[in-house]
Amino acid sequence: MKTLVIALFIALLIPVAGLGQTFYAQDFEGLAPVDGSLAGDGWLIFANVFDAGGGYLYGYGVFPAPNNIGNWQDIVSGEGGPAQDLQQIVVYSDYANADHGVGNLIETNVFQEQVVPAGATGTWTFTFDAKKGNIAGATTAIGFIKVLNPATGYSLSVFNTVDTTNTPVTWTDYSISVDVTGLDGQILQFGFSATASNYEPAGVFYDNVVFSPDGTVATDEVTLDEIKALYR
Repeated sequence: MKTLVIALFIALLIPVAGLGQTFYAQDFEGLAPVDGSLAGDGWLIFANVFDAGGGYLYGYGVFPAPNNIGNWQDIVSGEGGPAQDLQQIVVYSDYANADHGVGNLIETNVFQEQVVPAGATGTWTFTFDAKKGNIAGATTAIGFIKVLNPATGYSLSVFNTVDTTNTPVTWTDYSISVDVTGLDGQILQFGFSATASNYEPAGVFYDNVVFSPDGTVATDEVTLDEIKALYR
């Protein structure tokens, strides 16, 4: 059984919900590689389309995430190392969008979404593993945390990213953090994005997704199921 290194939360005796956000962890081992399994786990998609000069054209979504249909993302096997086990997710572009063929930029976003509760405080961190897939050409890829404010037309309050365009062909750890203090009622998203055009390949593999609160006192090796159990 794969193990993850995780810092044990200092306030395990305090309900995590009291700090604001909801702990999330996913290694994709328990999700069947069929359409509907990612949606059933709460994954969503949204796309933005830009012209070749970067001018915004339109967007579409939010939709439940499809998978294993050849667009957006798939659950795959055989790409993991010792820490990734059998199954991973690969995120790429919406190749069903014909605007690829006219040179427009298709930005696909695959993410989990939470609402920041009233009185939320503290820093939360999104960690994950990534490995280079078939990404090539001018395609770019990122991991991200976004916070959207419904009171201002869903403008971005936070957009913290890490570039995974040039992630190595070996699995590499990444992390992104956000302070949720003062973001009451806003929509927090964490996930992955690829921007491609002209049907260029965009695949990057991801695994061991964790969204958890900062504030640690010790480090221990536990299975992902054991990590989840700490936050129930």
